[in-house]
Amino acid sequence: MRRAALLGGAAVLAAGPALPAALDLAIELPQLDVPRYHRPYLAAWVETGAGEPAATLAVWYDTRLRDDLGEGWLKELRQWWRAEGEALDLPADAISGATRAPGRHDLRFGAEGGPLAELPPGSYVLKVEAAREKGGREVLSLPFDWPVPGEAQGAGQTELGAVRLTVSR
Repeated sequence: MRRAALLGGAAVLAAGPALPAALDLAIELPQLDVPRYHRPYLAAWVETGAGEPAATLAVWYDTRLRDDLGEGWLKELRQWWRAEGEALDLPADAISGATRAPGRHDLRFGAEGGPLAELPPGSYVLKVEAAREKGGREVLSLPFDWPVPGEAQGAGQTELGAVRLTVSR
């Protein structure tokens, strides 16, 4: 019995300490062939399996407009606005940012700080919503388990291109 206990302890030591989880998000904004292109406003957030808001990861909007007029247009991100945006004080540190040009944008969120620091283990849905002036609005949903390593991906039809979520340790 003593030998089995020693072997079990050796296995735990060999495994080493658990590394903190991280969520990597790759969002592609497509180049649209339109007469006047406006960069989209975008929100990325996490909801519980029951649809309750758990954490806002990123909000991209026109932060340069006078008198915070860019914040007024965030209501066009309807799902996010109803879920979390209306109650969020903007600009929010480490969440708010300027709109982005077409192309791939990589974001990383660690469990040790930021919006995921208080997220308990469980099943969640990542939501990414984009809306563009004189354009459309689109929402993608990607289910994932936190902090279980895995990957989920999807693609939009107009305002969003490929979106990939990777949970790693």
